[in-house]
Amino acid sequence: MRGVRFVQKVSSARGFARVAPHVVPALDKAVHRLTRGRVLLSAQLLPGVVLTSTGAKSGLPRRTPLACVPEDGGRGWLLVGSNFGRPGHPAWSHNLLAHPDADISWKGQDIPVTARLLEGAERAAAWQAVLAFWPPYAAYQARVEREIRLFRIVRR
Repeated sequence: MRGVRFVQKVSSARGFARVAPHVVPALDKAVHRLTRGRVLLSAQLLPGVVLTSTGAKSGLPRRTPLACVPEDGGRGWLLVGSNFGRPGHPAWSHNLLAHPDADISWKGQDIPVTARLLEGAERAAAWQAVLAFWPPYAAYQARVEREIRLFRIVRR
């Protein structure tokens, strides 16, 4: 438990937000590729998926490792567009808004999914579940003026 609290404290720091976006996804992609989808490095601490979405502008496939909150026994997931507490929305969230059908790699299995941006009371309830799951998201939200996008993805 102490190790998790330490990681939560570190991941809430502004310095982590400056470094992590350049290091964590690159390591995740490399390990995921080398293990043929069996291992996602960041998922050793938090559950994670590799999202393959369609680029909003380019139309090309875009692979992004993301932490997630599993729901409903693995039939759905919450994705948090925190961007490590940086000002802009992450590119993958723009992609899902433009093209909600995507694929995820979850525990080595490729799954077709559809994403939906949560709003209103549904978002508020899901946000509380996200904060209970990983409290540092509150620090990310406090650092930015934008509302962090929250998506529910479900199997197609």
